[in-house]
Amino acid sequence: MKKLIALAILGFAFAVSAPAFAGPQQDKMKGCNAEAKADNLKGAERKAFMSKCLKKDYVLKSAGAKADAPAPAAAPSSAKMKQQDKMKSCNAEAKAKAKALKGDERKKFMSTCLKS
Repeated sequence: MKKLIALAILGFAFAVSAPAFAGPQQDKMKGCNAEAKADNLKGAERKAFMSKCLKKDYVLKSAGAKADAPAPAAAPSSAKMKQQDKMKSCNAEAKAKAKALKGDERKKFMSTCLKS
């Protein structure tokens, strides 16, 4: 019974965390599906296309790049980039403080800085 409960909890943990790991591969899958649908591919032809499309070096037509060019690295979203920029500036400000904030003082400062 304990093994069954542990297995159920483990399965739930994987099910809940799966969307967090989706990211660029899931986006590529969506793009490949859209291309296959636009080209009206069916059966074995679609399967072969999807296999080729999901490879690392394939560039989607909708990306506006040449098909023979290597896939660019996934660019971070603008919201994430803004958050990274904010984190960098807050870190620099915390280091530049006359006291060079540490410990709880730094945590409080960073929290208020990132919220603003």
